[in-house]
Amino acid sequence: MSLIQKISTNGFFAKPSERFINRELSWLEFNWRVLEEAQNHSNPLLERVKFLSISANNLDEFYMVRVAGIKDQIRHNVTSQSQDGLTPQEQLEKITTKARKLMDEHQKCWVSLKFELQKSAIRIEKAEHLSDEDKNWLKHYFLVNIFPALSPIAVDPAHPFPFLPNLGLAVILQIKLNDDLSNLTYVVIPMPAKLGRFIRIDKEDRYISLENMIELFANNIFPGKIISGFGVLQVTRDSDLEIEDEAEDLITNFESAVKRRKRGSVISLKLHAPDHIMLRKFVSEGLKVEDTDVIELNEFIGLEAVMELYSYDFPKLKFKPYNERLPERINDFGGDCFAAIASKDIVIHHPYETFDVVVRFLQQAAADPEVVAIKQTLYRTSSDSPIVHALEAAAEAGKAVTVVVELKARFDEESNIKWARNLERAGAQVVFGFVDLKTHAKVSLVVRRENEQLKSYVHFGTGNYHPMTARTYSDLSFFTCSPMLCADASYLFNYLTGYSTPTDFSALAISPISLQKRILDLIETEIEHAKAGRPANIWAKMNALVDPDVIDALYAASGSGVQIDLVVRGICSLKPGIPGFSENIRVKSIVGRFLEHARIICFGDGHVLPSSKAKVFISSADWMQRNFSGRVEVLVPIENPTVHEQVMEQIMLANLKDQKQTWQLRPNGEYIRVAYTDASFSAHEYFMTNPSLSGRGKALTKTDSERQRKILSKLLRFDKKKRKKK
Repeated sequence: MSLIQKISTNGFFAKPSERFINRELSWLEFNWRVLEEAQNHSNPLLERVKFLSISANNLDEFYMVRVAGIKDQIRHNVTSQSQDGLTPQEQLEKITTKARKLMDEHQKCWVSLKFELQKSAIRIEKAEHLSDEDKNWLKHYFLVNIFPALSPIAVDPAHPFPFLPNLGLAVILQIKLNDDLSNLTYVVIPMPAKLGRFIRIDKEDRYISLENMIELFANNIFPGKIISGFGVLQVTRDSDLEIEDEAEDLITNFESAVKRRKRGSVISLKLHAPDHIMLRKFVSEGLKVEDTDVIELNEFIGLEAVMELYSYDFPKLKFKPYNERLPERINDFGGDCFAAIASKDIVIHHPYETFDVVVRFLQQAAADPEVVAIKQTLYRTSSDSPIVHALEAAAEAGKAVTVVVELKARFDEESNIKWARNLERAGAQVVFGFVDLKTHAKVSLVVRRENEQLKSYVHFGTGNYHPMTARTYSDLSFFTCSPMLCADASYLFNYLTGYSTPTDFSALAISPISLQKRILDLIETEIEHAKAGRPANIWAKMNALVDPDVIDALYAASGSGVQIDLVVRGICSLKPGIPGFSENIRVKSIVGRFLEHARIICFGDGHVLPSSKAKVFISSADWMQRNFSGRVEVLVPIENPTVHEQVMEQIMLANLKDQKQTWQLRPNGEYIRVAYTDASFSAHEYFMTNPSLSGRGKALTKTDSERQRKILSKLLRFDKKKRKKK
């Protein structure tokens, strides 16, 4: 009998609405938490501006993909319910209510931040506050640097409303041709993205928005005309890709699909045209947008653009710069990654420890004459990726380089297509994986000739091969030369490149073949321990928890007495803390300076966590249906004692103890921020100030080592007290 059947048999909550939180509403809750960081006065001012930009950009992507998908279901009369029991129409109504409130709060937050920026001598000016001297300087700037790039487009019966690309911004003007009020015309001026959104006024810390510049000097564009209405608009379009399953040339098919995405149907129209009903009517009719999809905002359209202000040089208004550490053990071996890995497995904890180790690993492999082959997955990377350059260099040096490039990495399709072509030109074998599966696993395998035989080294990551995001995303890089894990990595690449279904994995579990089953089996084992009276614990950290089978299994485990602590950064469909049902499950979310991204799973296996006998894993997969059945993912066991201790007793335990960045999930789907003081424990601060266990080397003094042990001991004492209370 399955765990889900057991839940039904035991009379647990049968209704979907009683078992699950809607995933879309849970995601909106996460984006509220991001916005809260923009309102958090303990963060430096420009960091708050950055959080506002991130929250606004997140919401745009949510509309482009998730809301677009729900609207498509409604358009095709789909009535099937979500796992929490809502029809597409019911979901859309709830999403719209919550998202509109979030957008309103974005606008209020921007007003507040502008006021605070002004107190810090950074002014966002409006035209009415400018002096004549300012206007003269700006007019010259406008005529030289803006006017030549503008293309006003009249809209009338002979000229249809111009096409605006996804997230395209435009100014809309109502113009009187003469004193006759009935003789009106409308002009659309697309705002070129390359111009930027803010113009610095004469080298001062004062700025004016591009749309305000256009409004201020509209008479220079339309001399002799009367401007009777002005507004700013932005369209959000359906950005999901549709790919033909039988496409003969997959890369050409993707290039066409990416171009089509820019012209997808309009999902929403944001409009700033205060008290101008005629402009609203004209724009909504011109873009064929229903009234319910028009979002009127009273302050600023396209808040993601405020990130430009963050790029300016105001160090006092940002977090104190943090320099990533290079693990001492790499230095102990003179920077030789292979020698360091051969001596002992190592975990690099980004961004606290530098991603340069991953880059060095591949650069060293490219330059090493003893390296025979390199195999690499590539899901996302940077625009000028040192990872790709290293792979190109290796191929040009005659090494056998195989790269599995995932074309379906959302919003990175174009850059991945470019990298694929460059790699092929360099002589690498490029494979695009499966049409119906995303290759989301992060694996790099290097095969090297040593002592007249081949030896392999492998890197497993929880995050992308992206040097830039590795500075803000908290992830793990695990390096090993374990023959068992290296052999499994080889089988994985054979699966990806040759479509051979592997059956001989010794240690790895992979999606879509065995990962979900492995998780469910491990949960079942904890249930058996609980029923036998032994300690039964589960700790897990991930970005999203949605999969109904795993959630039901966790409910069954809770009902059996298994103690479960989850750190879920974003979407969580599980309802914790319900008496008699999920009372043994606690869920927290950490949102702060760094974006939590690592996936860690710990099972007590009959011992109280943390324990050296626990089963510990890292993974590329969140617990979602798409990760279990629609992607190629890996679950990697951690068995080296030092790495095991670091992942569980340093990283995982610190996340559970964190108070400064923690939000607690309530059964109704709402999150409550945990009360904290300046003295409260912060996981991010802890990781920034303490060396990792597996990366320790000879340079680490005895005093440093003892200090580190004392801190870990405090974390362990905290956890044991917590367990006794439970």
